[in-house]
Amino acid sequence: MNLNFPLLRPIRMLLFPLSLPYALIILMRNWCYDRKILSSSEFNLPIIGVGNLAVGGTGKSPMVEWLIRELKDEFEIAVLSRGYKRKTTGYAMAGPDTTALEIGDEPMLFHTKFPDVSVAVGEERMVAIPQLLHDRPSTRVIIMDDAFQHRSVRAGLNILLTDCSNLFTRDWWLPSGDLRDAPRSARRADLIVVTKCPDDLDTEQREQITREIAPEPHQQVFFSAIQYGTPYHITKKNPGRVDDKVEVLLITGIANPAPLKRWLNEKSRTYYELSYSDHHIFSIDDLNTMIRRFNAIPARNKIILTTEKDAVRLTKFAQELESWPFYVIPIEPRFLFDGQQRFKDLIVKFITGFRS
Repeated sequence: MNLNFPLLRPIRMLLFPLSLPYALIILMRNWCYDRKILSSSEFNLPIIGVGNLAVGGTGKSPMVEWLIRELKDEFEIAVLSRGYKRKTTGYAMAGPDTTALEIGDEPMLFHTKFPDVSVAVGEERMVAIPQLLHDRPSTRVIIMDDAFQHRSVRAGLNILLTDCSNLFTRDWWLPSGDLRDAPRSARRADLIVVTKCPDDLDTEQREQITREIAPEPHQQVFFSAIQYGTPYHITKKNPGRVDDKVEVLLITGIANPAPLKRWLNEKSRTYYELSYSDHHIFSIDDLNTMIRRFNAIPARNKIILTTEKDAVRLTKFAQELESWPFYVIPIEPRFLFDGQQRFKDLIVKFITGFRS
């Protein structure tokens, strides 16, 4: 369920009283960490934390992928994630036979796309990091996915993401809003990236958003848009296409499919949608529903399209999907205002300048 859907906002307003005790708990927890009543551990290697203040949909996975692509040829890196909605617990390192059920869809995506990069999961980062370093002693840099709120480990560099259409400055606490941490926690970030910006975001809008975020002197603000790649078949990997002659059945189980739907609205002849909850574990019944819905589309030129995160939870049906026009759409951030090289330079400077 996408909680940002406009018709649900009045319902969420009814949950306002529940937001107050939640906010109090989080504020007390942060107060304890700020005053060292609760302790944070540090490790003697560069750790980069990627996260947000809101629940889901800010583009953490594409940002982690971008970091992997940009850093893996220069440094021995590892990725540590919580492994949300996996069917296992504790620490685990991804291997050749690992599945999304064992480590979660996002870590499985990283492992599938970058098989030479170490990918591990563990709810307790403070416990998982020593185990990761034991398994991969040559690791030079750790990227912690979705780690901004996990303050038991202090990252040396924190990257905070916020959706351009739902800035943390305009949001409210769960469950009546999307915030899972206080807006003032943004001060802990080193780099702030405003994600999913319109391609035509201009300088005036950039300055307006920057003023609203009000970065601290030590912080730098960047802006990125979504860039979709060439679709590829879920099993055969051959390229496909989406244009104004193609009708699309969109399958999503992600937090915020709105940008992808806008893209399809511009690119495809028309599209239909089967929407599932975030991190949904697809069943054979779901697959049968997809096939029935696809067959009901009267057009001859039609495909099924899903995201890379959803695809890792669908590959267990590889045999069934082999003969269907079932495609996957890759996504990556595209930095605006010539920010990409500057962003990378700051990260590389942090890594090479790290002193244990």
